[in-house]
Amino acid sequence: MPLDTLPDTVRILGPVEGRAAEVLTPEALALVAELHRALDGRRQALLSLRQARQARFDAGERPDFRADTAALREDDWRVAPIPADLLDRRVEITGPTDRKMVINALNSGAKVFMADFEDATSPTWANVIEGQINLKDRWSGDLAFTDPASGKAYALGDTPAVLLVRPRGWHLVERHVEVDGEPVAGGLFDFALYLTHNARAALDQGSGPYFYFPKLESMEEAALWDDACRIAQARLGLPVGTIKATVLIETITAAFEMDEILHALKDHIVGLNCGRWDYIFSTIKRLGLNPAFLTPDRARMVMGEAFLRAYSRKLIATCHRRGAFAMGGMAAQIPIKNDEAANAAAFAKVRADKEREAGDGHDGTWVAHPALVPVAMAVFDRMMPGPNQLDVIGDGADIDQAQMLEMHTGDRTEAGLRENVRVGIQYIEAWLGGRGAVPLYNLMEDAATAEISRTQVWQWLRLKARLDDGRVVDEALVQAIIEDEVTRMPTDLERLGDAVSLFASLCFAPTCESFLTLPAYEALDD
Repeated sequence: MPLDTLPDTVRILGPVEGRAAEVLTPEALALVAELHRALDGRRQALLSLRQARQARFDAGERPDFRADTAALREDDWRVAPIPADLLDRRVEITGPTDRKMVINALNSGAKVFMADFEDATSPTWANVIEGQINLKDRWSGDLAFTDPASGKAYALGDTPAVLLVRPRGWHLVERHVEVDGEPVAGGLFDFALYLTHNARAALDQGSGPYFYFPKLESMEEAALWDDACRIAQARLGLPVGTIKATVLIETITAAFEMDEILHALKDHIVGLNCGRWDYIFSTIKRLGLNPAFLTPDRARMVMGEAFLRAYSRKLIATCHRRGAFAMGGMAAQIPIKNDEAANAAAFAKVRADKEREAGDGHDGTWVAHPALVPVAMAVFDRMMPGPNQLDVIGDGADIDQAQMLEMHTGDRTEAGLRENVRVGIQYIEAWLGGRGAVPLYNLMEDAATAEISRTQVWQWLRLKARLDDGRVVDEALVQAIIEDEVTRMPTDLERLGDAVSLFASLCFAPTCESFLTLPAYEALDD
């Protein structure tokens, strides 16, 4: 791309090859630059506040509802009306933005597809740019794919799912794009390119520019996204409120500010989602040095109990009081080939999870594989005959701090420790190789699972946790398990050595790294 076509002081450091120039347009990059200049100082200040708050948690402070916003929580107000094509979201499918996945997800029969530039995408420059091209092709009517290996052709069907896009979280940068000599926020880059190329086309086709905003920690971070929406709408000539977003409540701090987050985005928000895997990770990371929050095996931390159950019910009550959707969490199961009994058991687990969500009052749920769409759909069709359950408040309105922080009970086992090591290392290896959605042990894993895995090992080490057989979790035990598990892994994993090194460094670090994707991003090849 000729440099004289770029906005002033915008530099593209990645290769501009193939169709990249179609999305790296002067118009799109001008919006990136405007958003960066207006918001990046606040973004960095808010990230610094996260660090300061972590120091207080490490010293014993616990998350709680804010005293300075009590009046806001007590007042009666509602979010702006929800667009017609988002009124029925009973089953949503999520996944990365590669071309075949986008087509299959849009054709899956789900009501919504969340195209994910965040936890399900390894943010190589090629992945990010190709994802934007694929989404642009969806709205221009050019989305088709022929598998070079099988020759099978894929094309968009007549009734595709409603498209939502998840940009990267506030903590991540896009190092291949600089404004005024600084890397831009990955989320603002994803947001600006998608909006510039697709907002008008989506509106013309009866939909709109819809997003999922991830990893928020506070109402101030939500307000930053609200300002991004306002700036973008002004530049693109769109009325305020054209952009609509769902916010993932996937951090323990955000769970205590759900009313506040809804209020900060009230012109642009349509709901909140229980991002439960990241929520477990956030809870361990934030409270991991407090012995009161020593976690049992990851498998014991189920949604039907303790702090996970409390936050799910609280989210439903909070959202529905404000006229916003309360979306349920992810079913990560994938079909188990050649084992009918195991497959039936996995699907039964999904069915029970979705029955709990629908029974509690959730308006819809997530799945990670097209085969799970009919399973979840059947539950919500049976238990939610209308398009949503906005009239169901449930029993979560009075849930208090103690219930929100009630830790699961259960054993810590060698099997649980090994599972963390096995899954964490293999996921990181795939991520370093450019894949962010990875099938492992009959589950479709994204970065959240690896985050739980490495933070739980870190916590058990720091608190000298005892396994059910009496052994203390120490560095020697963890190192021995890492070495043993690596011998059992496939021999064709190209980045295995790098993954082992990164996983071990995160587990043995004296402090908990905020996100594994930060050091992992530095290790990506492009």
